[in-house]
Amino acid sequence: MKTRGFPFVLFCLFWGHSCALAGKVNKHKPWIETSYHGVITENMDTVLLDPPLVALDKDSPLPYAGEICAFKVFGQDAPFEAVVLNGTSGEGVLRASSPVDCESQKEYTFIIQAYDCGAGPDGADWKKSHKAVVHVQVDDVNEFSPVFRESLYKASVTEGKIYDSILQVEAWDQDCSPQYSQICNYEIVTPGTPFAIDRNGNIRNTERLSFDKQQSFRIMVSAFDCGQKRTKEDVTVHIEVKPVCKPGWQGWNKRVDYEPGTGSKQLFPKMHLETCGGPLSGVKAMVELQTNHIGKGCDRETYSEKSLQKLCGAASGSTDLLPAPSPTANWTASLLTDSGRESDLIYKFDGHQAANVPDHVVPQNLTDQFTIATWMKHGPSPGLRAEKETLLCSSDKTEMNRHHYSLYVHNCRLVFLLRRDFTQIDTFRPAEFHWKLDQICDKEWHYYVINVEFPAVTLFVDGVTYEPYLVTDDWPIHASKIDTQLTVGACWQGLEVETPRYTQYFHGSLSGLTIRPGRIETQKVISCLQACKEGLDINSLESLAKDIKFHFNPAQSVLVVEGEDVDSINTAITKVSYINSRQFPTPGLRRLHITTTVQCFGEETCLSIPEIKAVVMVLPPSEPRITISGSNQLIRFASDLRSPLGVALFKDLRITSTVMKGESSGRSRRPGVMEVMHNLDYCDVLVIGEELNPDRESLEIHHSALLGKHLDATNSTSGISIYGVDSMAHYEQALRQLRYRNWRPTSLNDRKFRLTCSELNGRYTSNEFTLEVTVPHHVAPVEHVNHMAVQPPYMRPVHHPLMIHTLNSHMSGSAPPAATAVIVVCIAALVVIVVIGIYRIHTTHQEASRDDESESKDPEVDWENSALNITVNPMEDIKGPQGLGEALKGEQEEEEEEEEDGELVGAMTIAESDISDEEEEEKGREGFDWRKQEAKPEWDCISATY
Repeated sequence: MKTRGFPFVLFCLFWGHSCALAGKVNKHKPWIETSYHGVITENMDTVLLDPPLVALDKDSPLPYAGEICAFKVFGQDAPFEAVVLNGTSGEGVLRASSPVDCESQKEYTFIIQAYDCGAGPDGADWKKSHKAVVHVQVDDVNEFSPVFRESLYKASVTEGKIYDSILQVEAWDQDCSPQYSQICNYEIVTPGTPFAIDRNGNIRNTERLSFDKQQSFRIMVSAFDCGQKRTKEDVTVHIEVKPVCKPGWQGWNKRVDYEPGTGSKQLFPKMHLETCGGPLSGVKAMVELQTNHIGKGCDRETYSEKSLQKLCGAASGSTDLLPAPSPTANWTASLLTDSGRESDLIYKFDGHQAANVPDHVVPQNLTDQFTIATWMKHGPSPGLRAEKETLLCSSDKTEMNRHHYSLYVHNCRLVFLLRRDFTQIDTFRPAEFHWKLDQICDKEWHYYVINVEFPAVTLFVDGVTYEPYLVTDDWPIHASKIDTQLTVGACWQGLEVETPRYTQYFHGSLSGLTIRPGRIETQKVISCLQACKEGLDINSLESLAKDIKFHFNPAQSVLVVEGEDVDSINTAITKVSYINSRQFPTPGLRRLHITTTVQCFGEETCLSIPEIKAVVMVLPPSEPRITISGSNQLIRFASDLRSPLGVALFKDLRITSTVMKGESSGRSRRPGVMEVMHNLDYCDVLVIGEELNPDRESLEIHHSALLGKHLDATNSTSGISIYGVDSMAHYEQALRQLRYRNWRPTSLNDRKFRLTCSELNGRYTSNEFTLEVTVPHHVAPVEHVNHMAVQPPYMRPVHHPLMIHTLNSHMSGSAPPAATAVIVVCIAALVVIVVIGIYRIHTTHQEASRDDESESKDPEVDWENSALNITVNPMEDIKGPQGLGEALKGEQEEEEEEEEDGELVGAMTIAESDISDEEEEEKGREGFDWRKQEAKPEWDCISATY
């Protein structure tokens, strides 16, 4: 048919005649899909159809008959139209004829048909396709913001309660789709409020509200739809807080002042618990005293480690590896110290400091039993967890790098290494002991004691025993002749191929690091060494109710009180007190926290009691002024220094201490000053000038002088140190028996000593008391002869100028003849007296030397009882040698009585005299060369000692 119709069409076109009558050419209807699905976004006009809108006609490619001229939409109120884009291909498009709003209608269903162009230009004999169903869905656009249903929300709450929901706010959205019409989130936009809101708009309080603190809150709330479109206007929520009865502690002060030396002081004398009348089944209150910022965790005695060990009864023989820097202990001088701890000596290690302990200080043989103790404050070290941090290390000094024993921290674990020698043991034995404890890295002070009873090792931390969780074995170290080096704060690496250096530095703080060979420490001593001197206490325990239960922690910093009756709890809390047993405590704040839980019948907790925060202010103590007094000059002859006992340096020593008081006291020596008694912890006698030469001189104190006292002594060429916590009276007794010997005093003219005493490891120090020992030479054993008349024993000696000196100084003047005759007679009598006196004194001196030897049996005996005072009036009539002997005998007896009464022995005051006076005296004395005594005693009217 197509073949036959084509020439016919050409014929018609060629001749221009109408072919309508020639035959029917539009034989077929257009064809489209049976159904379409479309999507249109609201406020847009184009519909996306699936499948696309295309009409086909089998009459194609005939003009008109094979072309699509139109699409028609059939449906009530369907706001759409179909438009032909290309008649030849049949493509069309569906679009909205008017704005489409999802909020008005979300989807549409209608009919569409396609029309061809007919048989000719006039459109006659057109044909239409079958009807196709079109479903169009309108996509929503988030064009509307959420809106709250109320312009203002109000609610009220009762103070002290936690609510799950105080009120609910609600917003809505006009958008049609679930994505944009639903409210997905609410937010409180007012910052710093104690409220929270959930996704459903429920507002709750996050903390208990207080009417006294704030009576009302005004908060702003915003809403968001699921497309995250926010409300244009936030809503205001007004919440009112209503007051109620307030459960809690009442009648307490935020600050309590504590005056040192007042003993126990009540902290809450008028405090009571308000429960608002509710029935209770039990109350539990915990009082906590926070002292972590004081000293090493609390107020402890700040004496030196040796003094504390002596005070606590520890065995002697410990070595202080971190002493205070001094001429005899200078290896700690380069370490960093914390100087703000009330003389509590603390060394800080920041990973760059270490100290080598001198060989003469290091214990050479630790044996199978020894103790290492130290205070340590340590925290985790970021970035250094793989590095060992060494507190103490004994390693090879040169050639090798063997660690004989060490104490170090590794990954917050404490490790003690002990490698024995083959000479001690030759089997595979325990060598490393590991402890994993929270205290090691909590940045707080703790007292660590390692007791070694090989092969067992026990660790004490704050007096509590801990066994190692891991013990590793190793072979003993081969014996060698290589010296070892003990290091604090790191480990010495003495390899031959490298430059010797420190390694494994410690990061933290240490104090009181000691090592004691041959002994282990007892639990009692360990508890004493780390005991706090401040804490909580309860007064009048007998007055507490029977239902009250209480207990303290070991440090007495936490007290828990439990009871069934509120009145009983109130009585118990009023008796809680603070006590500080130190005479000179560390001043400053101590924080107090009280937490309380209340139980009701059938419930775990029914009332919430606010926590109490208060402070104890320890006031600064009255600082004592320690004063050392006595004779500053001591004159002794060479024979006295050579004697087996030597000479006592501080026979008349006196140690006193005074404090300033605001009011005068009856015991005060002057208004505002009061003498007090307290302990001392050391007294140092240092040599001024050249150090002592052990070949010819020494400072000595007999062991018996320390018996019955908490005292010990150390000696060196620099001087002697007496240490230990003991009374000032005991220190006086010990110092008075300190003696100086010099068995080669020929070239010695004088020796100077400086004495200082301390309380609390240098926190309070005395004045520097200087004593000068003078040794006169080239004289007879008698030190000097007094030419003055004998004075009554009850009178204080008054020093007059020597009459001979007066005569010499005035002889050139005009003197009466009678006076001249008297002077000549006196000089003659004086010569006789001197000769006989020298002989008598020499004999007495030999007897006194024998008495000195017998005095060593009784340290309290006065070693200076050999003194002989000869006081003669040159104007007195002398009746021969017998009278002189009786005078000497009486004088000696009188002097011995003075010595028994404890009078000063050996003191000399020297009157000045010029050289011409000495030359005049030299004429009447053979063997005396006074010219050689430069700045030495001249013969004055004073008692002579030998």
